[in-house]
Amino acid sequence: MSRILTVTLNPAVDLSTAVERVTDTSKLRCDAALKHPGGGGINVARMINRLGGDCIALYLAGGPLGQELCQLIEAEGVRGQCIEIAGETRESFAVYEKSTGRQFRFVLPGPVVSEREWESCLERFESFEPAANYLVLSGSLPPGVPADIYVSFICAARANGTRVVLDSSGPALRAALDAGVFLVKPSLGELSELAGRALAGESEWRAAALHLVRNGRAQIVALTLGSLGALLVTEHEVLRAGALPVSVVSAIGAGDALVGALVWALDRDLALAEAFRYGLAAASASLASPGTGLCNSEEVERIYRQVDIK
Repeated sequence: MSRILTVTLNPAVDLSTAVERVTDTSKLRCDAALKHPGGGGINVARMINRLGGDCIALYLAGGPLGQELCQLIEAEGVRGQCIEIAGETRESFAVYEKSTGRQFRFVLPGPVVSEREWESCLERFESFEPAANYLVLSGSLPPGVPADIYVSFICAARANGTRVVLDSSGPALRAALDAGVFLVKPSLGELSELAGRALAGESEWRAAALHLVRNGRAQIVALTLGSLGALLVTEHEVLRAGALPVSVVSAIGAGDALVGALVWALDRDLALAEAFRYGLAAASASLASPGTGLCNSEEVERIYRQVDIK
């Protein structure tokens, strides 16, 4: 049995390309397309696998695109367990504008998932023996899946002593936090939504994150701040790191890389500051890869030495 499990209920085949400039009406001549397996938990599993960690990706997939997704996951050497669904797995599309460095992302909602299908995924998780050390619940929910689905996974994980790591948004994020998790990774926008107000400045970021901790919603909050870096908050410590000077090609999957490296390091019993440093290094390294290419362990180790945590 794996030490780390990830669950992805709305995965995708990520298609990416580049053009000189994005304009309306006219045909846009694109560079050769790249295809990667996508979806939060799948990307987390890819990152953990590249770092040499022990991980299984559990996910829903269906139709020809679902078969392609399975092949892409297998080609990367990631151990995956697919729950087959009747609907067609979605495809996401990203375009890099070479003249400006901007990235345009088009994300479809995904297939309608039946109650029987999402229940099968939960049952598969509950059947794993022995229990994993960590369960990563990551990504959006497809149509048909209730907003509180992650609560069922959290309750099952808690009964087995498994630590839950959460990276979601909207109602799914709020419902899961009400159940309580070990670690949550919100963006600044997501934390502001949870707080019910705009958060201006580091003191307010810290206070909102600490509010989640003291209310029992998460033991650790890893707040991503985009070009401003990241903040990690627990009951007893606050860690702050600025963004590294990286030439950004694609931001897709950078947050997933952070979660993957962070969980990988924690599973190795590294100190929280060291785990945070690895997470930041993986996120920064992933920014330089096109599409959802993420990064490799050598790049993570190289950038790890440059991360300054206060």
